[in-house]
Amino acid sequence: MAIWKREFDLNQLNHTRKQTLVETLGIMITDFGDDYLTASMPVESRTHQPMGILHGGASVVLAETVGSIAANMAVDDKHYCVGMEINANHLRPVKSGLVYATCHPIHIGNSTQVWDIRISDERQRPVCISRLTMAVLVKKKGKSK
Repeated sequence: MAIWKREFDLNQLNHTRKQTLVETLGIMITDFGDDYLTASMPVESRTHQPMGILHGGASVVLAETVGSIAANMAVDDKHYCVGMEINANHLRPVKSGLVYATCHPIHIGNSTQVWDIRISDERQRPVCISRLTMAVLVKKKGKSK
């Protein structure tokens, strides 16, 4: 059974990245199913740290991006979600190629959500494990998000 409360497609999700950090880093939503969302990010000069490997902060941006999008698709249009806390364990360096982040819900509540995000390389080896906590907020009348 699908957890999504809003209708969406990949083109729509990727259109929202225009003129944001998500676009700057080359993050793209690539797949979704009944209870997961996946995004990719290139590992290149934009996402490298000075030693020529994937910057841990870029991994966190990828994790928060995919988790935030999923969280907002898992609430009705009277609500929206914002990040409260994120943590990340960096497991393996990556020098080039793509990394993929897939998020699954741990908890979808009325006031908070918790998401598990697993980032892997092109060989499906774990690169980073992250947990994202989101606040679920009520939209104020007259304002749209």
